[in-house]
Amino acid sequence: MDAFYANAELVRNPALRGLPVAVGGRRGMRPVPGQQFPTLAQYEGRGVLTTANYEARALGLHSAMPTMKAAKLAPHAILLPADFDWYKTLSRQFKAAVRELAPNIEDRGIDEIYIDLTEETGGNFDAAIELARQMKRAVTEATGGMTCSVGLSENKLTSKIASDLQKPDGLSVVKPGQFQEVIWPLSVGKINGVGPKAQEKLRALGVNTIAELAAQPVALLREGFGESCGLWMHESAHGVDRREVSLYSEPKSISRETTFESDMHVRRQRDRSQLTLVLVHLADKLARDLARKQRLAKTIGVKVRFADFKSLTRDVTSGEIVFSADDILSAARTCLKKIPFEEKGSHSTIRLLGIRASQLISPADAALKGQAQLFLDLEDAP
Repeated sequence: MDAFYANAELVRNPALRGLPVAVGGRRGMRPVPGQQFPTLAQYEGRGVLTTANYEARALGLHSAMPTMKAAKLAPHAILLPADFDWYKTLSRQFKAAVRELAPNIEDRGIDEIYIDLTEETGGNFDAAIELARQMKRAVTEATGGMTCSVGLSENKLTSKIASDLQKPDGLSVVKPGQFQEVIWPLSVGKINGVGPKAQEKLRALGVNTIAELAAQPVALLREGFGESCGLWMHESAHGVDRREVSLYSEPKSISRETTFESDMHVRRQRDRSQLTLVLVHLADKLARDLARKQRLAKTIGVKVRFADFKSLTRDVTSGEIVFSADDILSAARTCLKKIPFEEKGSHSTIRLLGIRASQLISPADAALKGQAQLFLDLEDAP
């Protein structure tokens, strides 16, 4: 989906079309009487942008940008708070519209899917192109005007790259035999999984494009990036991807976290009381997530990000199945006791707190049937 969160806001606020719009900053807005939409100039506090529409991107805004920095670049851009319930509604709508035409879908998050069109097209690219156009029209109709960009190829790797080539509202096709012509001139960063650190190491080797990566001996890549990663880079640069569209994948972990508008001091009584409330809230949210996804957890962990942006995580595995808010809260407190907070300094104040449940199992696999039944009962809780 194109600039999904920002365009979701345009669906219910058509007056915003054509204006630069960013999403983020749930708090810290100074209200202005008579003004319909808040702007970045009104933002106070900290935080990062969740996304920006294409008009805002033209001004230099982008996702994960500090909101105060964005305010300096584009003070008159609209800033809206994130409404994830609304985004999830539109996500379900666009995926349902696609499933009506092609049911073999791999869900990759709120705004992205992989689709296997082989059964519907018999592997014929012309038929697939027409079906892709139908899906684009269906998505726009189902979501009240939102657009998506489609990459069509013989595998997931190439399709992912192609989907970004003509945003927004694009349809990019890479037929067999066209990989070198279309993909090789692109930056190595276009390969999903080649991040900034890997790009820096590749630049040191004189590698900037996918074509230059393809020219590197696989032995050299294995030496520099490890056996498996080096081979993956070599194959990716040649358009090789053996992954199939996975219709379902088990969640490995579920987490909840929050970033504070101002640093919380772990030794200050007022802040400690607030941190306790936040921890209780996160545990409750995580328990409900587990109930909704029909999962039990064997391990609970916490994540703390300090004022200097360094993060620490601690986990605890007690041998007992964990699913209730009280149990999650108790385990999280045990984890927090393992974190070396300072009396003073950068590790005495925190900016982010989170809880994670991992080693997930289904109730059907739970050895303790009594616990599994209690867990199922949570679904009916208010």
